[in-house]
Amino acid sequence: MRCFACLMLSLVLAVPAFADDTATKEPIEALKPVPRGDWWVKRHEQKLKAIEDADKIDVVFIGDSITHGWEGAGKKTWDENFSAWSPLNLGYGGDRTEHVLWRFEHGELDGYEPKVAVIMIGTNNTGHRKEKSEDTAAGVTAIVEKLHEKHPETKVLLLAIFPRGAKTEDQLRKLNDGANAILEKSMKDKDYVTFLNINDVFLTEDGTLPKEIMPDLLHPKEKGYQLWADAVTPKIKELLGE
Repeated sequence: MRCFACLMLSLVLAVPAFADDTATKEPIEALKPVPRGDWWVKRHEQKLKAIEDADKIDVVFIGDSITHGWEGAGKKTWDENFSAWSPLNLGYGGDRTEHVLWRFEHGELDGYEPKVAVIMIGTNNTGHRKEKSEDTAAGVTAIVEKLHEKHPETKVLLLAIFPRGAKTEDQLRKLNDGANAILEKSMKDKDYVTFLNINDVFLTEDGTLPKEIMPDLLHPKEKGYQLWADAVTPKIKELLGE
């Protein structure tokens, strides 16, 4: 007769081993800081130089091509609404959350103390790889937390990811809306963050995104930038204590 200990050992060895679920999960791309190509690196270097040369920077805008566009279609509105705050535009066309995280790790938060940071990022996460809302929200949250770690006195104005696609049932619109819902809920406990959803100012009553606001159903034109400025200026002033 086999001994009891030997029997138990054989039973243990016969049970298939299952890996820990957390060990097999794919890493979230939205959280892995990475750089991009030559023009992007050149813009990064230009922004570092602008930071070095600035006497002060009270308000910084952080984002992708939509924020980058304050230097294009939105320039007149930018100058009229924000110039008094010595603003810095850290928007880069095509950026996803992981690119912003890389920029943060390579000097774009150094050398100045902004009073307010306006963040709007994430539509390229959903648009370029149809990333699930939870992953996009995780990337945005990492940006907020990294900024707060570097500048604990800075007040963060986190904007909901802007609408895209003509209708509410558009797949990418839904992904953005899903990330916004997660962020709105998760930011409530962070006293240094104000989450603001201004998306309705761009939409008709039935949720349609008009091409006169965003011709490609993603990037604002002049009217869109004016709507954006009108919607956030009062909140920025409030956060600045004006």
